[in-house]
Amino acid sequence: MGIYVLIAYRNLVQAKRRTLLLGLALASVTMLLVMLLSWSSGVSETMVRSATALSSGHVNVGGFYKSTPSDTAPLVVDVAEVRKAVEKHANNVDYIVTRQRGWARLVSDSGSIQTGIGGIDISADRRFLEVVQLSPESEYLDDGRRQIVGDLDDLEKENRVLLFVKQAKRLGVQVGDQLTVTIETLTGRTNSVDVTVAAVAQDVGLLSGWNIYMSEKSVRKLYNLSDTAAGVIMVYLKDISETSQTMKTIGLGLEKDGYKVMEHDPNPFWAKFDTVIAQDWVGQKLDLTTWRDEVNFLTWILRAIDSVSFLLISILVVIISIGIMNAMWISVRERTNEIGTIRALGMTKSRVLTLFMSEALLLGFASTFFGATLGAILALGIDALQLVVPSRAVQIMLMSDTLHLSVSISTVIGSTIAFTIIVGLAAVWPAYRASQLQPVTAINHVG
Repeated sequence: MGIYVLIAYRNLVQAKRRTLLLGLALASVTMLLVMLLSWSSGVSETMVRSATALSSGHVNVGGFYKSTPSDTAPLVVDVAEVRKAVEKHANNVDYIVTRQRGWARLVSDSGSIQTGIGGIDISADRRFLEVVQLSPESEYLDDGRRQIVGDLDDLEKENRVLLFVKQAKRLGVQVGDQLTVTIETLTGRTNSVDVTVAAVAQDVGLLSGWNIYMSEKSVRKLYNLSDTAAGVIMVYLKDISETSQTMKTIGLGLEKDGYKVMEHDPNPFWAKFDTVIAQDWVGQKLDLTTWRDEVNFLTWILRAIDSVSFLLISILVVIISIGIMNAMWISVRERTNEIGTIRALGMTKSRVLTLFMSEALLLGFASTFFGATLGAILALGIDALQLVVPSRAVQIMLMSDTLHLSVSISTVIGSTIAFTIIVGLAAVWPAYRASQLQPVTAINHVG
């Protein structure tokens, strides 16, 4: 086999102009593919990172409680007992936390926003602490200091609130300022409380603009809830790939323990109110979701990116395939006399086919490997620069204020193998035709 590779290499070097042009085209397409895949992977990672820190566990055990058939509250009652049952049935668990959920109007002296409320136990919520980082004062205050002001631990105090940079800018507040939180209780009454800004955190993708955070105790008091009720039990796994199976296992276990479990609906909890209200039952039903269910209204972004990438790469693959076939046809035409000579000397058809295929695969592998490696290096470099995205619309698409690309070895290897195979397939027919040339006809070929 080595002799075929050597001959293929020499033939490629001899036709260096054609080889260079075709190789650069292959390398460019592969580089583009790697960068597009890195972009898609980066957006996916940002979504997972934001969702599982701010609004969802890997698996969520929430629910709805109805005291009458016509009302509903997004609550888990007897949460301690439900949590014990979840711990008993869940596998591969890293840790479990409970959170309160709510929706409020947040008012300052200079502005107001509608926002979700997360009631958290800051001392136990490890993922939250790993992802949410406090921001220097200068990022949300024009004449602010370039140092961090505030402390996440202050969230344990009553009526303290954590904001994110964009929220602080919109409300025109800083650490220590007073805000008014107004909510509608589960009984339909309006309740308000004055809160103090305990800290301002850096924005964490798109989702951080939709939530503020207080202590569980503060949210429970705001909604007049008992200590036995919570919004959701969040289960974090050691391996996120086991999310769907773990959700099914927990659901079956809870049903065996006598709990009523809703049929799985892959939507966030707030999108299910109308459905639940329309159902004729009272009491509690548990609702199990995954992190992907809770942010499925954003997964269109990934689908859009993947669709555009697929369309673009498909067009380029067709163009490259045509280019490979044309180049091989030209090579066969130029070397017709040579083919006739080596066939007359005893080389079989299969060996002629192998010779031309070796040439195409060598060119394909070398070019695509170079392009994939270059694409990975560029993607890593762009990611390291943490380039700020100026357009709000693009930020929504990327789910981040900065451009994040994620590169993996499997992407580089997979892209190289895929395009090498495509090059090989494009070369099959010209190589086959070359192997079928009759020695006498090929030797006497002119032009």
